[in-house]
Amino acid sequence: MLSFITWTADPAIFSIGSREIRWYGLAFAFGFLIGYKIVERMWKNEKLDTAWLDQLLIYTMIGTVVGARLGHCLLYAPQYYLSNPIEILKIWEGGLASHGGTLGIIIAIYFYSKKVSHKSMMWAFDKLVVPTGLVAAMIRLGNLMNHEIYGHATDAPWGFRFIDNLHQWKMGAAPVFTAPSHPTQLYEALCYLITFALCMWLYFRKEAFKKEGLLFGIFMICIFASRFFIEFLKNDQEEFEASMLINMGQVLSIPFVLAGCWFVYRALQKKN
Repeated sequence: MLSFITWTADPAIFSIGSREIRWYGLAFAFGFLIGYKIVERMWKNEKLDTAWLDQLLIYTMIGTVVGARLGHCLLYAPQYYLSNPIEILKIWEGGLASHGGTLGIIIAIYFYSKKVSHKSMMWAFDKLVVPTGLVAAMIRLGNLMNHEIYGHATDAPWGFRFIDNLHQWKMGAAPVFTAPSHPTQLYEALCYLITFALCMWLYFRKEAFKKEGLLFGIFMICIFASRFFIEFLKNDQEEFEASMLINMGQVLSIPFVLAGCWFVYRALQKKN
């Protein structure tokens, strides 16, 4: 029986000149593609205006990428990125914050609702959150391939030894492995996939979209509550978090969980 798993995956699938094509980007794109197909099916299910669908994809992609990138740069390492603003654009190197992505989507859907659908923001959110758990899971698998965002050392037999000197290793140096650590990327991916399955079931089997805000609220609770608890097993992303009672990811998760509880309560109070 193995006492740990030695993880030696290369973050890059292949290179074109000096530019790497990474598993992270492929996972992100795959999640969006499948998510689009799911939303397309939802559109047909509700017989909605197809002209709104492509616009929703564009608004959502821009909001997700810009929000997640700025969230990571400005919440976790503002001094570095403000001193080196060009580094903010290097999204292919990783570094996306789910909380920033969520805020980015909220802003994007505000403009989408005003300019395209002319329906409530919650109408759009109840559709978007159904495939979002899958997209989030794909991103965490990308983090696994990048040897990043893993947890504390563990003696559990499923602990992963990640390559600590990844850049040097890719340049030809011998790998320096971490202690066997919690693969928190997989923990989160599993929770997100469960959330995705739950939202799919609620939408297509229970027609939960008829109670405005219910799907959105359940999604927020499941995603950010799981994130809050898994953070106890994760290493701090930045040094300043060591002095905090709970880390930045947990602090940012609490408002989203509370908001989710409010939307579920409000949706269940309304009559069909």
